[in-house]
Amino acid sequence: MKKTIKDFDLTDKKILIRVDFNVPIKDGKIKDDNRIKSSLETIKYAIDNNAKVILLSHLGRVKEKEDMKKLSLKPIALRLAELLNQNVKFVEETRGKKLETEIQNLKNKEVLLIENTRFEDYPDKLESKNDENLGKYWASLGDIFINDAFATCHRAHASNVGIASHIPSGIGFLVEKEVKAFEPVLNNPKKPFTVILGGAKVEDKIPIIENLVTKADHILIGGGMAYTFLKAKNYEVGKSLLDLDHLEFCQNILNKYPNKIVLPTDSINALEITEDSITHDKNIEDFMDDEIGLDIGDSTIKEFEKYIKMSKTIVWNGPLGYAEYKIFSKGTKKIAEALENVKGVKIIGGGDTGAILENLGFKDEDTHISTGGGASLELLSGKILPGIDIIDENLEK
Repeated sequence: MKKTIKDFDLTDKKILIRVDFNVPIKDGKIKDDNRIKSSLETIKYAIDNNAKVILLSHLGRVKEKEDMKKLSLKPIALRLAELLNQNVKFVEETRGKKLETEIQNLKNKEVLLIENTRFEDYPDKLESKNDENLGKYWASLGDIFINDAFATCHRAHASNVGIASHIPSGIGFLVEKEVKAFEPVLNNPKKPFTVILGGAKVEDKIPIIENLVTKADHILIGGGMAYTFLKAKNYEVGKSLLDLDHLEFCQNILNKYPNKIVLPTDSINALEITEDSITHDKNIEDFMDDEIGLDIGDSTIKEFEKYIKMSKTIVWNGPLGYAEYKIFSKGTKKIAEALENVKGVKIIGGGDTGAILENLGFKDEDTHISTGGGASLELLSGKILPGIDIIDENLEK
């Protein structure tokens, strides 16, 4: 078991907390502050326990110098101050004398936010490549490191693995919640165990399928990737999205686990992808050459609901149609509604899936929506997350 923030005496200590403030910003204004709010519990705990709080986060990708002008964390510092109801010091640099002086003068209960860690990616990608000297430098600014950015835990960066390699470390409440949520799925899932997979590419889901197909009772497949599986069963799918490079994988999985892989029996088809497209619910045998499959149909929804209702463990990753458009979001919405009535362990992978479901009005306190798309994919694929693996073990528990 990893150490958590609760395992440390924080009084008078400089606590470096890696948070995920990678929020959408347009014209200097934050469009969605959920990621900021998700780390408030950890930040407030550090404040309440008399720590000197130093926050690190990335924002976007810095590939050229021009990116720095639009990817400053300054708007986030202002919003965080509102949420905490106290001043947040902001230092517009990632290292240097000014930063060191501000941290040295920091008092207990005060909060300081360092500029975008990915400013260190220009020009040599020091942050993303986990530069040893950068990690050592940031570690020198604090006494204890707390990782509360689950969405970056699948990456070995200087601001997580680099810092944790040099000073005592633990995880925050957000990362702890994520780890605990996935444990019953990865270790000993209650049966029946159903996996729902959607999204565009087969390639993205191959590691999940390979890891969970032996543990799950059924894997329900929708989204754009379903049409590659259907093609693997010799169905014609018109102009639907196809991943021909992984057609053989689909054929092999279907042959090896014919009773576990559940494919759509009908599809919502259109001739173009627009909000006002004319759609038809077609059996998969009835595709026209010029049609595009863009959502699961009514018969498939009912079939999927049947498996969902009997399940005690459910994992879902990827929308089941082109759900960015309302006209192709019915399948995703109906399956989300079915999920609400299930009593058991329910996990939805982060990234696009979580965002789309929230836009569709999905609210279920019993369902865990992960804050990390890539990190949740890696976990479900059975991989070790370097940002968590590096954290100190609590040998007393």
